[in-house]
Amino acid sequence: MPAIRIIHRTSLSPLPAWLRLTDWERHGAQVPLTRTIIETAGPTRVGTRFTARTGVCGLTFDDPMEVTVWQPPEGAAPGLVRLVKRGRVVTGWAEIEIRPAPAGGSEVHWREEIGVRGLPRALDPVVAATGRRLFGRAVRRLLSAA
Repeated sequence: MPAIRIIHRTSLSPLPAWLRLTDWERHGAQVPLTRTIIETAGPTRVGTRFTARTGVCGLTFDDPMEVTVWQPPEGAAPGLVRLVKRGRVVTGWAEIEIRPAPAGGSEVHWREEIGVRGLPRALDPVVAATGRRLFGRAVRRLLSAA
């Protein structure tokens, strides 16, 4: 499974950064041709499920996910959320960790291992590069949005 690693620094303190990066409905708006469907009542916690549906003109695929770790940042302690992908097409997991930065603001660590069933392993570098680009853009946009 290709690994995706993104580190992003922001002037936002950890809690506001956390709130923006764990607003699952806003994630869909950052990925082309995607919308997010929340399947469980809020607030987010372990067991929360949602699906990122991507597609156009009836050709779609779902990326269902479940929150398996939910630890919002508190004081100097970093925040960590882990999502497990439960789909037939997209598999793997993602983690978003938000740490206080020594000089103020925070540092976001996005880690993901993503698999696409039916895709040959020879395409793993393409999947990883595409994921870094898409998710890096989503992180920047989510953190800069008002």
